[in-house]
Amino acid sequence: MKIAVVILTYNESMHIRRCLESVRQITDELYVIDAYSTDDTLEIAESYGAKIFQRKWVNHANQFQWALDNCGISTPWVMRMDADEYLEPALVKEIKERMDSIPASVTGIYIRRKVLFKGKWIRYGGFYPHTLLRIWRNAKGSIEQRWMDEHIVVSEGETIMFREHIVDYNLNSIHWWVNKHNNYAIREMIDLLNIKYGFMEGDQRLLHSGGSSQARRKRFLKEKVYAGIPPGARAFLYFCFRYFVRFGFMDGYRGFIFHFMQGYWYRLLVDVNVKEFEQKMEGDASKERLKEILRTDYNIAI
Repeated sequence: MKIAVVILTYNESMHIRRCLESVRQITDELYVIDAYSTDDTLEIAESYGAKIFQRKWVNHANQFQWALDNCGISTPWVMRMDADEYLEPALVKEIKERMDSIPASVTGIYIRRKVLFKGKWIRYGGFYPHTLLRIWRNAKGSIEQRWMDEHIVVSEGETIMFREHIVDYNLNSIHWWVNKHNNYAIREMIDLLNIKYGFMEGDQRLLHSGGSSQARRKRFLKEKVYAGIPPGARAFLYFCFRYFVRFGFMDGYRGFIFHFMQGYWYRLLVDVNVKEFEQKMEGDASKERLKEILRTDYNIAI
């Protein structure tokens, strides 16, 4: 079994050692694509023997696909990891035991992810189990070119599910978390505007793939149901569905903070950005006008 792990970084000194410590138990082929960190992220990565590339940031999808196309990865398998994630010991064991016996017809592997917030495992509200295609045969997988919520999609073959877990546990402050979601809100705004106005080509491979029914279902609901609900109302309805219907309240106090901030505050912030953007359009919904606003007001070139 030979697998390459690809990690995108920018000032991840708080997390990168934990991530690399876990993945080096399954491989020594580590690729770090860095957006010019100013902390000691690169020094830590170098100490683990990672191959380091630096490139100006555009978005996750653009950066990751560049890595697949330009880093000379030659291993039979590729794995995607975020810098603030790590492998549970049981997953390390499962990867070591199962990878060599996977049938040739299988090109992608889904892995369950646990999300921890302030030390609390978020188990309800539809957040667990969260399955993601994270391992795929080299040259058989690529990443959707979207501004938000991008997934790996395999071009052919079957997929399977592993039993064990990746853990997503960001250790930064709530101030950092809010700033991150401020940036996410602009990216999510772009995707929602594109659903409504179609000003750029949309990557729809996930909806037409034979991949995870969970990922396809969520994408379908987002684009065909959620996007059609009036802004503001959809944030409130989504939070109520997640917190009451999907039992998010059972995650306790820290769970309430997470579900409220991520499921209501953030979604409302996206909608406020959408309405603000539409006011700037002044009734002109042409592709040229939308791209001009993104370029002049948000410094985003599409």
